[in-house]
Amino acid sequence: MTQPASAAQKDAPAATATSAPAGGGRKPLGLRADVRNLSLLGVLAVLIAVGGITKPDEFLAASNLQLVLTQASVIGVVTVGMTFVITSGGIDLSVGAIVALASVWATTVATQEYGFAGILFTAVIVGVGCGLVNGVLIAYGGMVPFIATLAMLASARGLALQITDGKTQIVTVNEVLDLGVKDAYILGVPPLVLVFAAVTVIGWLLLNRTTFGRRTVAVGGNAEAARLAGIDVRRQRLYLYLLSGLCCGIAAFMLIVLSGSGQNTNGNLYELDAIAAAIIGGTLLSGGRGTIVGSVLGVLVFTTITNIFALNNLETAVQQIAKGAIIVAAVLVQRRTLRGADA
Repeated sequence: MTQPASAAQKDAPAATATSAPAGGGRKPLGLRADVRNLSLLGVLAVLIAVGGITKPDEFLAASNLQLVLTQASVIGVVTVGMTFVITSGGIDLSVGAIVALASVWATTVATQEYGFAGILFTAVIVGVGCGLVNGVLIAYGGMVPFIATLAMLASARGLALQITDGKTQIVTVNEVLDLGVKDAYILGVPPLVLVFAAVTVIGWLLLNRTTFGRRTVAVGGNAEAARLAGIDVRRQRLYLYLLSGLCCGIAAFMLIVLSGSGQNTNGNLYELDAIAAAIIGGTLLSGGRGTIVGSVLGVLVFTTITNIFALNNLETAVQQIAKGAIIVAAVLVQRRTLRGADA
């Protein structure tokens, strides 16, 4: 039992982040994570400078900055859940479809009759329900995460289309719509941004300061060693997909507030943006390491890029090409700085 336990301990963030390098070896993971986050902050600063130079009056306006943060909040909540899943060595391709299904289910005429609580409860419970199906198929059904979540993607999109019949469902509940108006802002901060901040803080604490987080990292680093150390790997994976579904449900409600409607096209390509933001932030696609702060910075980089392109009226094709190039550049900068930190 001694050897497996030490393997699990090696994968825990608390242990790796505080371990000192022996004999001038590699830097601690905590320092390397700081370097990675600083490089992302540098990329974000450059983007802000570009936006300020190209469209100073529009980009730097308070209303536009509020818009950027609000748009980042929805995909940001999804990315927090995705970070946990990827850290455990899994993947979730269904997050965008789950957001769409939760948003249209929560905005049906029957659901809206129950008011604010009915819409919120439905969005969350649909997200958790989809996460439960993913978790059971993967953890107890033995399905590969890629296949299971791909099947959920297709099923959820199809069900969302069937519910709406391809039509937009308008929200008529004033308590929901009022959250998106400026009168609801708290000290100039939109309520959705505060929700995103709360989810981020809770996610950071859960990943870095709890047994749940250490088990997540251990499962992603070496599932067999984690099992031998006494961790119920299957149950842990189930919990992680439930968490991802919960984040999708919350994001669906936020999207309802933001758009005032439910559509089967909601959440389009959210899975790709969430995965890319998490990976750019420093979460290993192979599992074993995750960072909530890095993922949030990745989301802000993506959202800022999109906003700058929109203000400069660039074509969609140009936006996608430039976005991909910036992603590659950001990753290369991180790798270069990490090599310097390891030296």
